[in-house]
Amino acid sequence: MSVLVGAYAASPAHARWDPRAEAEFFDGLDGLDDVGGLELPWLGSLHPHDDAWLLAHFPRRFDAVLTSIPGTMVRLRDEPRFGLASTDEEGRAAAVREALAIRDGARRIDDATGRATVRAIALHSAPTRTGDARGSAEALRMSLLELLDAGGWDETALVIEHCDAAVPGHPAEKGFLAVDDELAALEDFPDAVGMSVNWGRSAIELRDPDLVSGQIARIAGAGRLHGLMLSGASAQSTPFGGSWADAHHPLAPAEGFPIGEPASLLTLARARSAIAAAGSVRWSGVKFGWADHDAAVAPRLAMIAAAARLFSAGPG
Repeated sequence: MSVLVGAYAASPAHARWDPRAEAEFFDGLDGLDDVGGLELPWLGSLHPHDDAWLLAHFPRRFDAVLTSIPGTMVRLRDEPRFGLASTDEEGRAAAVREALAIRDGARRIDDATGRATVRAIALHSAPTRTGDARGSAEALRMSLLELLDAGGWDETALVIEHCDAAVPGHPAEKGFLAVDDELAALEDFPDAVGMSVNWGRSAIELRDPDLVSGQIARIAGAGRLHGLMLSGASAQSTPFGGSWADAHHPLAPAEGFPIGEPASLLTLARARSAIAAAGSVRWSGVKFGWADHDAAVAPRLAMIAAAARLFSAGPG
């Protein structure tokens, strides 16, 4: 199976727009045989800087997954009750409207490529549990029902990407619903509605990297796991951010992967354990950042190429 790449995490032009660098990056990814698609961030648009550029340059052989997490976190800064799982009706309705806008964006990609390119839209069980903002499984279920009733999803699956839940004992990065609540919200929905897991976000929640595969197996055993993204986390400060930050740490250095973060809890053995626990999924991929924002394109591509070679064949 080819690997999906969360390319914006390692992009040379995500925070500061440089179309030439982004074109070099996309062309390089297109040249990697083990890469078969991109995870694209939704920030109210298909591209952080230029939708027309993305539609013209998106590699035509690639599939795509759209993730709402960047835009969701931006909205939560000013609208703490925003989210598909929000018990506040205005916040929930706003999140439903945003999800429908992402649906329309997915159709624009499909129209540009001339085929069903967008495999899935990854949505989230916001809001963060803070202040008087609350989420519930029932509210999430209502939102999903409204989205399905709206139609227009074509062959694109709807998934809830599990992020770290609010748990006692430590501060949350995202603080969304627990896995059991997300699974409960999906009961009786068709198979096209499922979940995905980002390894690093589960590690941030569990505070024990060896428990992540069990959480993945729990979702897979419920028949709802559609996708797995391998992204690291660290219990200490690194060039990527503070301890337990959701900062897309790459794999720890390993044989076949010399470009890594030594403090990353995502080791090769843990990554392979996660892949084995996931079993047969619709996509799996890597979402590794690059700490030096001014680094050239070539080493970023070398890191992704090494990761894709390691994981394109499965558990290993």
